[in-house]
Amino acid sequence: MTWNAHFLVRYNAMSHRLEPHSRIEDWLTHLPAEGVRAMCTWERYCTFAREPERRKVNNDARVVVSGTQYEVDVELAGEEVILWWGLFDQELYIEHRDRRFGPYLPVGGPIPLHKFRTFKKSAAQTRADRIENLASQLSVPRKTMEAHPELRGFSAPVPVPTQAFVDPDPYQQLTYPNQHAAKLAIADFLGTPLGRLPPEQLDNINAIVKSTLNKQDVLAQVRTFMAQPRENPHHAE
Repeated sequence: MTWNAHFLVRYNAMSHRLEPHSRIEDWLTHLPAEGVRAMCTWERYCTFAREPERRKVNNDARVVVSGTQYEVDVELAGEEVILWWGLFDQELYIEHRDRRFGPYLPVGGPIPLHKFRTFKKSAAQTRADRIENLASQLSVPRKTMEAHPELRGFSAPVPVPTQAFVDPDPYQQLTYPNQHAAKLAIADFLGTPLGRLPPEQLDNINAIVKSTLNKQDVLAQVRTFMAQPRENPHHAE
């Protein structure tokens, strides 16, 4: 448990400024019946934290953001678009005429943050890491804690009902916007127009995109049925 967590536990165990109980007890008493809403992961949050900026794409279909070049779709060359650049990642999305493009990754420019070579740790840093690892393994028996009511904030946390995080997916990273976009992605995945596929395979693709637009599910199902051996009809000679 980090020092910040220790502080929060002690702070919440203090008396409420108005009610005759602790802060954590007041919070648990007023929890909604359906539970608290869960948070998304940090990686997922990075995709939401974006800043809009209106810019014009160069004629070579490139745009520069903070000294970093991005190569975008050719159809955006020379167009005025809205850039959605990430505050915590290097991915770039573009909005143009009610359409969203991306993500695009840097093709040149400065090295992104957290990508530099780290230096070898000194003896003091190595010793501090060892002490921190040792501190994380230390524990106090529950009986010892129960003998001191003033430390009740360190007791086992009360289970709190939670609601699953509902991903809004604003940039269609997890799902295709519609069936047409899903079919275009499948054609790109297969490397051939869908019109050239046999009727039975085309029927399978239509059934898949009608049942789900989740990108992983769609491509996984396409990969599965395309890997199955086809039954060749027997022709009488």
